[in-house]
Amino acid sequence: MAADVIVAGLGAHGSAAAYHLAKRGTSVLGFDRFDRGHTLGSSGGLSRIIRLSYYEHPDYVPLLRRAWDLWRELEAESGERLLTQTGGVYAGRPDGELVPGALASARAHGLAHEVLDTKALRDRFPLFDWVDGWRGVLEPQAGWLAPERCIETHLRLAEREGADFRFAEPVERWESTFDGIRVYTRTGHYDAAHLVISAGAWTGRLAPSIAPELSVERNVLFWFEPKAEREAFARLPVYIVEDTDRFFYGFPYIEGQGVKVAGLHFGDAADPDTVDRTASPRDEERVREWLRRRLPLADGPRRDAKVCMYTNTPDSNFIIDILPEDSNVVVASACSGHGFKFSSVVGEILADLTLDGDTKHPIGFLAAERLG
Repeated sequence: MAADVIVAGLGAHGSAAAYHLAKRGTSVLGFDRFDRGHTLGSSGGLSRIIRLSYYEHPDYVPLLRRAWDLWRELEAESGERLLTQTGGVYAGRPDGELVPGALASARAHGLAHEVLDTKALRDRFPLFDWVDGWRGVLEPQAGWLAPERCIETHLRLAEREGADFRFAEPVERWESTFDGIRVYTRTGHYDAAHLVISAGAWTGRLAPSIAPELSVERNVLFWFEPKAEREAFARLPVYIVEDTDRFFYGFPYIEGQGVKVAGLHFGDAADPDTVDRTASPRDEERVREWLRRRLPLADGPRRDAKVCMYTNTPDSNFIIDILPEDSNVVVASACSGHGFKFSSVVGEILADLTLDGDTKHPIGFLAAERLG
């Protein structure tokens, strides 16, 4: 056989899976459709938020705690700085989705946090134009990850353990064999006992049984130079704001990058092979309109913009599971725009499912069968 395990897709989850599999003595062969270090999928953008008071669902918190510890362990093993702790603030209407959800997770799992009324928000974070009656949740254990460095670190350490990677060689299809699985690329076919599908926006092409539950959305990230108060912007925590129209999120000022801001789920459907990778004036105005409304000093010259893709499920939760049609195939996808922070622990989970057929991590709520 070519390897014990083939990994299809070497972005956030695939690189982590390869690392954890290789560390356990498993031979790994990984494929990616693009060149090494690319940012053409869902894992680029220079910075990604990591937070524990997870408004999306309290069941994510145990996974986040483990993910945080694994990022720190990866830093220690590699000597790379991957996670910058800034704290996080999540603000909006007290009867919205964000603030009650963050509070529910913090209280259910005993996470350190503060509840801020509107006056406290204005006193602590005067750069924002806060709305009367809004509340905030402030937690110390939050910050940002450097995604490109995270992926490369997982890849490099996996290679040190013997993993073999082929870039610019996408897996086109796979089939079951008597001994396991066979994958096909443009250059030939390769056999393995197991397959991990971690292909991001291309997952539906390789896992047709779950494809009807996946939809790909184009999202644009922006970096701006503040008009003033650069030092104050540099002291900000990471933040999420549930505004009157949608969620917006951002980062402190980072030297060499500026202030990064984006909106969540504008709903622009995309095909991963033909997605428009140029940020349009319309894309920019949708974010600038929010800056003028809530963070006016950030509405300065544009420094950069990047297009990425979200792969969504109907309930916005992930799919991490063994494929029902083949017990030798494991899939992790549909991060719905909030999955990068989990990739360290998802790699561990994928190694568990591949080698043991189960995992100690509580992922029942992420099973594919919930979607029917």
